[in-house]
Amino acid sequence: MLQALSIRDFVIVDALDLEFASGYTALTGETGAGKSILIDALSLSLGARNEGDVTRRGCEKAEISTTFAIAGNAGARAWLQAQEMDVDDTLVLRRVIYADGRSRAFINGVTATVGQLREIGEALIDIYSQNAHHSLLKTATQREILDAYAQAGPLAREVSQFFKAWYQLHQQQLAYEKNASQFADELAELRDKTRELKQLSFSEEEWLTLQLEHTRLSNGASLLSGMELCLQLMSEGEVNALEMLAQTQAKLVELQDMDAQLQPIAETLDSAAIQLEEASRQLNRYLQKTDLDPERLAEVEARMQAIHGTARKYRIKPEELPDLLKQDVARMTELEDLADDGALAKQVHAAWQTYQQSAQALTAARQLAAQTLAKTITEQMQALSLKGGQFAVALTPCEAAAYGLEQVEFLVAGHAGVEPRPLNKVASGGELSRISLALQVTTASLGTVPCMIFDEVDVGIGGGVAEVVGQLLNALGQHRQVLVITHLAQVASQAQQHLQVSKAEQDGNTLSRIRALNAEERVEEIARMLGGLHITETTRNHAREMLRVG
Repeated sequence: MLQALSIRDFVIVDALDLEFASGYTALTGETGAGKSILIDALSLSLGARNEGDVTRRGCEKAEISTTFAIAGNAGARAWLQAQEMDVDDTLVLRRVIYADGRSRAFINGVTATVGQLREIGEALIDIYSQNAHHSLLKTATQREILDAYAQAGPLAREVSQFFKAWYQLHQQQLAYEKNASQFADELAELRDKTRELKQLSFSEEEWLTLQLEHTRLSNGASLLSGMELCLQLMSEGEVNALEMLAQTQAKLVELQDMDAQLQPIAETLDSAAIQLEEASRQLNRYLQKTDLDPERLAEVEARMQAIHGTARKYRIKPEELPDLLKQDVARMTELEDLADDGALAKQVHAAWQTYQQSAQALTAARQLAAQTLAKTITEQMQALSLKGGQFAVALTPCEAAAYGLEQVEFLVAGHAGVEPRPLNKVASGGELSRISLALQVTTASLGTVPCMIFDEVDVGIGGGVAEVVGQLLNALGQHRQVLVITHLAQVASQAQQHLQVSKAEQDGNTLSRIRALNAEERVEEIARMLGGLHITETTRNHAREMLRVG
């Protein structure tokens, strides 16, 4: 659940530290006080795109930090483990947005990407905006709602994957049938090409070895003369380093009798003499085994010319030849599979059967869920002042697609005696808002995301309907954490906790404030929502009555 929210210098909020309780919390306040700022801040901390200037005027940056309790959130914990991040019972997401539009993201204090915030945010909070009912008119949204209600989301994604796999194979089959002669020519060319590359028998390691050997052989005379000079200077010349070092050692031995402090220097020279003798022996061995065979140089140059020639032929660098061979072999295998009509046909058939099996299972899940969902929403419509109304889910068979074997469409009848028709053709704005809310509450109760936020989803309703909406949200709050931004006293009075948003002038700036209300303050706020500017004792009594009932 959401435990805390901390905001600094965000829009018209200078500093806010807010703690949240479990259950149903209402957030109210005057229009323009900044209620939606809370949702915007939460959304940004969960990886939403920053589409405007959100840093408070005159400030360098805005900071938003959200704290969640995830001891029982298996999805969030699994995501953190998959990302190799520390897993604890508390999760902190932080977003810093600078005045120039740049932003930084952190998860438990570790730098993260905005995409990672968005991914883990899906396991933490569901946000339902006040315009959510508009998307309900789209058949894709209706299909997603039904699949969520059927708890068939994973199966729907599996169907989509199987369809794409079949479609790709099917397109390959069609492409081969259309371009068989072209593919045959390409295959013949690839066979000649791969045969040539295999005969070259070249590796990147060999190329490095050849380059080193060529450098050594082509500079053989310089190497020999240089090594012989080094040997003369070290040990074999009339005047050499070993002889001079021996003379120095002998002299130091004499001088040690006069000053014992010279002994460490003499010991150091002993070590130097040993190393110099070893270096001289190594040089001798190098000269003895060095073979500057001109025939070998010719062989190396011939091999390098062959490699260069092949690389130039295919317009690549010599070290890229092994990768070219791998790519060509893979393409050749692909074309050979295409050329084998029987093998490709079997793959296409197997992929189709796999898709059909999964899609039919999805159809069965949708059919079962459609009946239950239609019954549940129809019952809720009666309580939401849509007496005699009816909700139905139509599953119309269609050509195989990534979403399955049927189109999903919501149908509604606003009152008794009317045949249900598509939602986007018959529902008024108020009806659509109420049906949308019923769907959200019904499907959300089955979800695994622990926190739900409703941003003025009660727009377009009032009176007794608003009271029913409050009751629905209160019931949902028994199982999930629910935060609702509302203008309706009937909805707010049903909440277990109540937050108030207000704004005030300070040093010429407008600032937004949010605070938790106690029992008496809550009476005043509900009364304000009921009676507007002029609050009477009658209004307060009405507010107290609503809160006692709530």
